[in-house]
Amino acid sequence: MYQAETFLRVRYAETDKMGVVYHGNFAQYFEVGRVEAIRGLGYSYKDLESDGVIMPVIEMNTKFVRPAVYDDLITIKTMLKDLPNDHRITFHQEVYNEEGKLLAFAKVVLYFMEAATMTKTTMPTQWKDGLASCFK
Repeated sequence: MYQAETFLRVRYAETDKMGVVYHGNFAQYFEVGRVEAIRGLGYSYKDLESDGVIMPVIEMNTKFVRPAVYDDLITIKTMLKDLPNDHRITFHQEVYNEEGKLLAFAKVVLYFMEAATMTKTTMPTQWKDGLASCFK
């Protein structure tokens, strides 16, 4: 299994009239977590796009447990429980507050696609090789 943690401070603009983070902003938090998890493997999303591969989200299931509020320092845990072996990659993500309480969790599925043709492809070899050691 591969796991990475990313830390973000909740900004005022991300909250709603009730003073809590608007639920739609969690999709952005999850994206930040995924991008930084990929970077932690020594391979950036920018590298991926330079190699002609894109990763559209095709499914996102989220469960909200507690609210996040302005100025909270949140931790986004991003996990890959399985090494991708086809065109899909599944991220399991959790968001915690400073007290370590679970705020939300999600399962996010993306496809590897060739940008030029919009056809499914597999994980780039460089990225897969870097990730393979986490699954031995």
